[in-house]
Amino acid sequence: MTSLFDEKGINTPCTIIEAGPCVVTHVKTKEKDGYTAVQLGFGDHKEKGTPSALKGHFKKANTTPKTKVMEMRNFDIAKNVGDTVTVEVFAEGDAVVAIGTTKGKGFQGVVRRHGFSGVGGQTHGQHNRLRAPGSMGASSFPSRVFKGKRLGGRMGNARVKQAGLKILKIYPEKNLMVVSGNVPGYNNSFVVIQK
Repeated sequence: MTSLFDEKGINTPCTIIEAGPCVVTHVKTKEKDGYTAVQLGFGDHKEKGTPSALKGHFKKANTTPKTKVMEMRNFDIAKNVGDTVTVEVFAEGDAVVAIGTTKGKGFQGVVRRHGFSGVGGQTHGQHNRLRAPGSMGASSFPSRVFKGKRLGGRMGNARVKQAGLKILKIYPEKNLMVVSGNVPGYNNSFVVIQK
């Protein structure tokens, strides 16, 4: 993340995203596939590490192998195989949504995962239960812990849609856009930007 000052002098936290060039590698039609969609490829991939089937797929589109391939429905910008989609499909001031996978944080306890305060404090006989969840419910009935209870578990590594983002600046010569706020994922991860 970085930050930008606007003309009023307000500092806005923002994220720089490389949005293109994306090549149309496949076009799906209602007659042949049952629905309409466009498959976009982004980022150059080594020929050596590309499976043979994908090599043929990219050769049909007359392009080099791509790192990431994603299908987009209701996409009216590019219609033909081999067309290139750049950052110029967006405009400064557009409201966009970023979809990505958040950072994985592994197995976390209730204090970090759900914001519990822990049990008691350091007095009242506590010695190793400071970050424990505490009492979980009745004993003889129902004699179990209900599903869905907020307990420790895997945190992060989830598909997230971040709405309410605004395009602050576009650099078409480098295919970069500056978006207000943060987007899900680690540095250099892939995100989908929707209008």
